[in-house]
Amino acid sequence: MTDTPFRPFETALDRDAALAQLRAATDGADDGELFLERSRSEALVFDDGRVRTASYDASEGFGLRAVRGEVAGYAHSSEISEAALTRAVDTARLAVGAGGGALAAGPAPTNRRLYTDQDPIAGAGFPVKIETLREIDAFARDLDPRVVQVSAVIMASLQEVEILRPEGVHLRDVRPMTRVNVSVIVEQDGRREQGTAGGGGRVGLDGLIAPEDWREKAREALRIALVNLRAVPAPAGVMDVVLGPGWPGILLHEAVGHGLEGDFNRKGSSAFAGLMGERIAAPGVTVLDDGTLPDRRGSISFDDEGTPSARNVLIEDGVLVGFMQDRQNARLMGVAPTGNGRRQSYAHAPMPRMTNTYMLGGDATREDIVADLKDGIYAVGFGGGQVDITNGKFVFSCTEAYRVKDGRVSEPVKGATLIGDGATALRHIRALGDDMALDPGMGNCGKAGQWVPVGVGQPTVMIGGLTVGGSAA
Repeated sequence: MTDTPFRPFETALDRDAALAQLRAATDGADDGELFLERSRSEALVFDDGRVRTASYDASEGFGLRAVRGEVAGYAHSSEISEAALTRAVDTARLAVGAGGGALAAGPAPTNRRLYTDQDPIAGAGFPVKIETLREIDAFARDLDPRVVQVSAVIMASLQEVEILRPEGVHLRDVRPMTRVNVSVIVEQDGRREQGTAGGGGRVGLDGLIAPEDWREKAREALRIALVNLRAVPAPAGVMDVVLGPGWPGILLHEAVGHGLEGDFNRKGSSAFAGLMGERIAAPGVTVLDDGTLPDRRGSISFDDEGTPSARNVLIEDGVLVGFMQDRQNARLMGVAPTGNGRRQSYAHAPMPRMTNTYMLGGDATREDIVADLKDGIYAVGFGGGQVDITNGKFVFSCTEAYRVKDGRVSEPVKGATLIGDGATALRHIRALGDDMALDPGMGNCGKAGQWVPVGVGQPTVMIGGLTVGGSAA
């Protein structure tokens, strides 16, 4: 592992020569950029009393893009050299053809820093990380005699990017990421259940491997496992549902957020296409996508096209007021880019993606919202889910949920799934809590085969008339 800063224009490439090549690739195009990246990642998995995985990955390369209208030519290479860049120009120019267009104005550069530029992998020695995992395992097992298995994970990565644009703007960003997860399996009377807790963000590793942090994660994982140990089969039917604050915002992210990305709306494939300026949610519902939150998992100083990230209001008091845009879709839709052009790596072209997507809170207390639930489900933890972007229909599984009758939270339930569609769920929001919270930093978002880190959040929310799939009638 090297701590040498990623400076391709000081080593592998001559900046002026690279700019000339980029301008040749984008001559007659609407837009384009040269994206250079070096990334390193480490993952340590301690499972069932031993080190299960210790992996380290490193990669670097560039992506060259030329955009004209709805077409983009993209070429990438893991070899950062003038020869490789010369070869990429011919591929990128296939999208431009005879050209004749004029380059759109470039983004305004920014020197804003939202997170540290220190390498989190080097933040602690390998022996320290392994010993921390052993301590997590021992601590979690000592918490309760019913603990039969513990899994702990420490992950850290560093992504260094440089973006060169045809107008000559040159940007550089160093993006750290860390995460610690703890999973616990408990057993009682032949029944086994699991609980998981974790989190992180664009922060150093030192805070996450401090005992006061991982001990809290271990206790939370055990709490969830013990809750599920006494859970009864979930009911089934149409009923009102209360969602807890924080991580349950993943439902908002999937069922609504993707439908507010610019490309789906430009192509008319989103359930929200053509509804700009119209009421699509209950009064009081305001949804934002904000890439400017310091140290958050989904935050970026600027996106992967060079546009500074922003605090973008998508739904305001129930009315659709904005979409998330990259430069290409924004230009084609006649609006400004919003700093949401993101890509998984140099081998992928950017597209409109979420950063930290969340719903603002209201003025009701959690206690009052639950008290108003006559017969339904109170869901505070979610696992996997599936969403159809064209109609917003979703299916989400609950990892922690409770039955509520006459405003009183009763037994936990297992096997509950929430079924509905994002557009209807937005309109059927009946109450918003005063406890808006962001998730602990564990979200990844997939789209068109690309994965990027994201954040989600919301207050306690009551939604009327969701279908709950369970195992009890």
